This record gives sequence, C-alpha cells and structure tokens, in this order.
Amino acid sequence: MNFGNMFAISLAATAAGVSLASADTLQTHRIPAALAVEAATEAVAACAKQGYRETAVVVDADGITIAAVRGDGAGSHTLDSAHDKAYTSASFKNDTIAFTERLKTDESLAQLTKVAHILFVPGGVVIKLGEETIGAIGAGGAPGGKFDDGCARAGLDKIQDRLK
Repeated sequence: MNFGNMFAISLAATAAGVSLASADTLQTHRIPAALAVEAATEAVAACAKQGYRETAVVVDADGITIAAVRGDGAGSHTLDSAHDKAYTSASFKNDTIAFTERLKTDESLAQLTKVAHILFVPGGVVIKLGEETIGAIGAGGAPGGKFDDGCARAGLDKIQDRLK
C-alpha cells in the first residue's frame, strides 16, 4: 500500500470519528502444542488398538499444523488425508462427517472439493473452547472415514477437559 492510500484511509477514518490507534484487538485462543501432541498421539493409539495404521494431525484455528503423529506402518498418503480433514474442519468450523450427507444434495458444497486441502470425508473433528474454534484434529488411515472419525474423537476426548 502506498503512502497516498494510507493517508486516504486514515483521513476517512478520522472523518468518521474512528481512531485507528484505539481500535480494539481481537482476542483469540489456540490449542497449546503440548495438548495437540497428546491428542494426536491418543488418536493414533486408539486406532492402533483396533488394528488400524493411522496418522493424526492437529491444526490451529487457521489450519496451520501444530502436531502430526504418523503411526507405525501408516501409509504416506495418510499424512495428507489427516491434514486435509483437520484443515477442512478448522476452515468450516464443523466436523467433516457433517458434510458427507450434505454433499449428496448441496451442489455448491461439491464445488469446494476442488479447493486445495478441502476434504469432505469423515475423520476431521473441530476443537472448540466454548463456541470458539481453536483448532481441529484429523485422522486418516483406518478402513473407512467413520473409523477415522472415532479415532480423532478419542484424541479430542483425551484433552477436552483441559481446554481452558
């Protein structure tokens, strides 16, 4: 942005009675790295107990990876699927399992599947503090999205009571 544009914005804000210096900041929360690692580890362990080779990824509210745990024997593709499920949940502030039925009837939603890293497949679970999305966990590698969803939920359940 050049100086002229900045001056025009400042002048307009001043004329409207708004001080740019006194603008309120947004308060946001993020899932701590230690809890993210614990959740991902638990998701992988929960799947391993069922015989699944799983990967779990935890992202912050912006979809940026905080923790990734690739279980023993999990395929390389599971890193991408777990990430994309978590990214999708964080982006849309909803669990990916909620989108599976909507995809059958909502053509506009289907168009979003062409956007990079959007994956409307069960296994992405949003992490909330009250009503605020603070992250998401994605799991991939089980023989079906519903199993991935269960493992991601096991990871969230492990840390849920410590989210403050």
